[in-house]
Amino acid sequence: MLEKSSFISQLKNLVHEPENHTYLLAVSGGADSMVLASLFRDLGHETEGSKFQFQVAHINYKLRGQDSDLDQKTVQNFCEKNHIKFHLYEVSEKDQKPENSIQLWARELRYIFFKEIQEKEKLEFLVTAHHLNDQLETFIINLSKAAGINGLSGIPSNDNYILRPLLNFSKKEIYQFAEENSIEFREDLSNKKSDYLRNKIRNEIVPVLMETNDHFLENFRKSSLYLNQTKDFVQKQIQEIENRLTVFNQNNKILSKEKLDQESDFVKFEILKKYGFNQEEEIPKIFKAENNSSFFSKEYQLIVNRDELIIINKNDEKEIKEEIILIDHFDFSENQININLVDYIENIDGINKGFEWNFDADKLHFPLRLRKQKEGDELYPTGFSGKKKVSKFFRDEKLSALVKEKIWLLSDSRNHILGVIPFRQDRRYQADRTTQKKITVKWTEKQLIR
Repeated sequence: MLEKSSFISQLKNLVHEPENHTYLLAVSGGADSMVLASLFRDLGHETEGSKFQFQVAHINYKLRGQDSDLDQKTVQNFCEKNHIKFHLYEVSEKDQKPENSIQLWARELRYIFFKEIQEKEKLEFLVTAHHLNDQLETFIINLSKAAGINGLSGIPSNDNYILRPLLNFSKKEIYQFAEENSIEFREDLSNKKSDYLRNKIRNEIVPVLMETNDHFLENFRKSSLYLNQTKDFVQKQIQEIENRLTVFNQNNKILSKEKLDQESDFVKFEILKKYGFNQEEEIPKIFKAENNSSFFSKEYQLIVNRDELIIINKNDEKEIKEEIILIDHFDFSENQININLVDYIENIDGINKGFEWNFDADKLHFPLRLRKQKEGDELYPTGFSGKKKVSKFFRDEKLSALVKEKIWLLSDSRNHILGVIPFRQDRRYQADRTTQKKITVKWTEKQLIR
């Protein structure tokens, strides 16, 4: 039953010491949101002297004429009477209301509005008045979409700083609380129309289900709890599996492709879904893809590298320069110039190492540059006979596509490759016993110590 004590218990389950946090309440003027606002008002009165603070936000969509204005007035009057800061957004022509997808448009509009208020007023949590009946409707909608356990678990009670403390209480309990406490609210008569899927489920399907069992909603409440507990257990197991399959997890996540491929389709999907690869038909393509193939989600890039899946957060990747001028010219009044590359480029974990290359300045064409690989690049690596394509050199070194993007080449003004850092220099330009003017390019070991 919905009472002040049971509501406080629910709120405490969602956030530690709720009296010491700040909230923005989304209030439409309906019974559920007006009960929510009244409960928060009473909480504020009962916790005088604490940091408990909340404000109210309302959107007038102008969809129901005078009824929309009366909804606004009900919420506004409540806030004025109880000295609660009130935020209003009135939809106008600039909002470009679509002819269809009204619900999606309205949802996006209100959450943008709420976010702006939270940032401006420094309010931690957004609180909505979703209740148990909403949860049941969402369950049925997701059941029709084959949404899996996450969808069937329904609306989360605490998700990304959005709290839903009424989620375990039924619409009937909310109406009863409103009546017992003389809480004024407005009925949205448009909810009686079955023109949207949710309204059709609410008006035509849910009543039939309720008739099948006097305790249907209570049993659903318990089932929803079990589903959420199951979901939490499954997610914990999925995380443990992912941890076992993780080869490297510093700058980027690297998973064992071979071991992940041995898991069930469900496990593959749940792990890769976290990185935005949530299309079922895409998962088999990843495991059948050729080496160095890339897949992209909104925030991540996935690179197939032999027996590994490299997952890169695109937002974390620093912009990499394509070329760095190392030395413009050689002052032939000097016999030697020393260049330490740690002053120019960042260390590549597990790749860069101490080395020292000596070049005959008379054999070089200036300026000297650091640049990334281009098609057709080749060199005559020390320790080998003949020449080798840089692309083949990378393959022979078994470098991943991710590492190859970070490797620098040392080249001259004619685009001849002088060395692949830090592996090999080109033997044609090496200094020897006859060299009189020398350039030393190095990476000192001491700079690698962290």
